[in-house]
Formats: sequence, structure tokens, C-alpha cells
Amino acid sequence: MTTLDGRVTGHRPSSPPRPARARPAHLLVIVAVGAAGVIGLWWHDTPAISGVGDWLTNAGRITGLLAGYTVIVLLALMARVPALERGVGTDRLARWHAMGGRYTVCLVIAHALLITWGYSVTAHTGIVHQTKTLLVSYPDVLMATVAGLLFVGIGVVSARAARRRMRYETWYYLHLYTYLAIALAFSHQFADGAEFMTNLPARVLWSVLYAGVGCLLVWYRFVTPLRGAYRHRLRVAGVEIEARGVVSVYIQGKRLDELRAEPGQFFRWRFLTRKLAWAANPYSLSAPVRPDLIRITVKNSGRHSAALRRLRPGTRVLAEGPYGAFTAGRRRRRKVLLLAGGVGITPIRALFETLPGGPGDITLVYRTTKRADLVFENELTQIASARGAATYYIVGSRAELGWDPLSPEGLTRVVSGIADHDVYVCGPEGMMTAAIAALREAGVPRRHIHHESFEF
Repeated sequence: MTTLDGRVTGHRPSSPPRPARARPAHLLVIVAVGAAGVIGLWWHDTPAISGVGDWLTNAGRITGLLAGYTVIVLLALMARVPALERGVGTDRLARWHAMGGRYTVCLVIAHALLITWGYSVTAHTGIVHQTKTLLVSYPDVLMATVAGLLFVGIGVVSARAARRRMRYETWYYLHLYTYLAIALAFSHQFADGAEFMTNLPARVLWSVLYAGVGCLLVWYRFVTPLRGAYRHRLRVAGVEIEARGVVSVYIQGKRLDELRAEPGQFFRWRFLTRKLAWAANPYSLSAPVRPDLIRITVKNSGRHSAALRRLRPGTRVLAEGPYGAFTAGRRRRRKVLLLAGGVGITPIRALFETLPGGPGDITLVYRTTKRADLVFENELTQIASARGAATYYIVGSRAELGWDPLSPEGLTRVVSGIADHDVYVCGPEGMMTAAIAALREAGVPRRHIHHESFEF
């Protein structure tokens, strides 16, 4: 293998003990059971329903309860609980969070409209008059209205079209208003929710649910990084230019093997300088962690990443993680294809060095449009030589090559028997989408294609 300082050794590291991992199916079952419990709470406290107004009001009660429940599920998904991050995968959790966020916003809007409409029909008043009455006469409804508007606003800025036009840091800080919205809505649930006003056990269980998820957030997003900073004493050791617009940051510390970080994973890094300390950005490991040294490799794609090349040795660092399930734990077959595009080689390079396998078991295909974009070429060549692995650099545009390397025909042309491989894919979003579609058409089962997006 090739070490961080470029030396080639003749052994591969032993696999670290596997930490606890949650299964995606089990997590979905737990969420579904919780949702059923919420519906059961409504059913238990609901007398016979009669009339259009009663039906509308109770539909509003159900949507309100489900909105309160889905909000806490969304927080739990992004609390960075290690078992979820390793077992489900950060990108899948992020997708579920985004999808659940859209449902939550719809539930919040439906709750407000249905409750107002139902009360209006029952009281034989207009919608506008009933809205004024709810805002003035019911405790905490005004705060809940502000909370609802915040949820809608956060949903708008989190939409894909808006998100792509924002800096990561801007989107991140706007997203923090979610906590304010939840705090404003929580008191409304107890003050005006029929399920909680006279049901003490329900109030206790609901409070425990919110408090429990709040404790997870505080522990894993604040306490754990601070404890790690004190224990591992991370500092920048140096910065090295790898290719055009790509740098590696070497970070030294103490007892780093205790992090139990696996090749393919990433951390959220906070560099304590005046300009960078306000954001924690996700960057992958580009080599296995040593007891005293970590390496990450980053492409210049924004202000934060561009500033990394100017880091000075000795700069203090806070790290949250490790996160992600793009690891050897997903492997199911003896033969493995590692397919990288551009700077997506970062986690692939760490896997290339460490995935168990004999000569001929591991194949690396590295796709770039220009030679200057190749990263780690010398290291990859040394690793391949030491392991007896096959390495293919496919450089140039499709017009220059005269064929499409990411088509089913192109992939089978490079890798014979590709349908019998586990495939790890990492690169720009468009490249991964095309590669996954081509792999499926080439006969690789979906469960043997492993990928994880790092664009959160």
C-alpha cells in the first residue's frame, strides 16, 4: 500500500471493529410505528364526528399532530447519531430529511387551512373573520402562525432551485431558524391541542420525545465535537497542492485511531480562523487515518474550500464525525470496481488502498476531461503495483476519445465481467447519475452499486 508520505509497504491494514449501524428498513418501521401512534392519540381523544365542520376540524387536528411528529423525526435524522450515519448513510438521511421537510410544510399549511375552515363552517362565519378570531382568542396561535411562516420560508430556501443559488454557509444559517419555529409551535400544541389539554400522559410522552431528540442534537452536534477537540488536539500540519484547484490539508493530532474512521467516510471540518470558524463543511478522507495524522483533499468550489489553501500550520481544527456509509461494509462480492470522476477520487483513493483483495480483485477507473485534473496519479500507480490491482485513467472529452466511457458499452469495454462486481461510484452529480444508469443497464444489480453524495 502507499502511506501518506508516499512509501509503499507490503501489507494491508486490518479491518477496524465495526461500530453499531442502524438498518434503513428498521428505521422506516420505527418512524411508521410512531406515526401510527400519533393517529392513535387522535383517535383516543376524539368523540363521534358529525357535520362538515367537525370533519374539517379533525382533519386539521390530524395534520397538526403529524406535522409536530414529522418535525421531530426530521431533527432526529440530522442529529448526526453515529449508528444512523454509518448504517443508513448521510446522503440517504439528507434525502429523507429533504423529502420529509416538504411533507412537513404541506402538513403545516393543511393544518392551518383545515382548522380555520372547520371552525368557520361550525361557527357559520367567514374565513377572514374566523382567522382574526383564532389569532385573538386562542392562546399561542399567533406564535404558531409565525412558526408556520418560518417553516414555509425555510422550505422555499431549501428547494433545489433556490439551494443551488446559495452559498452553503448562507443556507446553513437560514436553516437554523427551524429551531425557532419548533420552539414557537411547541407551546401552541399544548395550549390549544385537544389531545394534550386534558391528557397528562400524552403531554409527558410528547415532551419526552422532544426532549430526547433535543438531547441527541446537543450531544452529537455540540458536546461530542468539543470533547473530541480536547482529546485529539487537532491542528493543521500543512497544505499541499495536488492538481489544478485541488489541495490536500494534513491535520495532526493525538490518538486519532480512536476516531474509528473508515476509508470512504468524511468529517465536517471547522478551521478556527477569523473567516472559516463560522462554518463546518463536509470533506472526505483521502487516505486511511493514522494515529497522528489525517489527510483530506478538497477542490476549490466556493469561498470556504478556496480559503483552505491559505491555512497556516498550527491552525486549530474542530472535526465532527466520522460520517457516511460509503465504506467497505457495503461490499458483498469478491471483485470490486472503483469508479471515480474528478475530485470524487478522494474517498475512492482511501478505499483503493484498504479494500481487502488479492491480485485482480480490485479495479480502479478514474475519469477526467483533462490531464491537469488528475489527482493522486503517482500514489494510485504505486498502490496498484503493490496490490496487483488494475488501474485505468480515462482522460479527455467524449469527442476526443471517440466513445463514451460512462455508457454501458464503454464500461463493459474497460471492465470485463462488470456484472459480477461490487461498484463504488463517486464524482460530480451528473457523472454519478450517468454512471449508475449505465451500470444498471450493464447488468449490475442496484444493491451492488454503492454511492454517496457529499453535496448537502
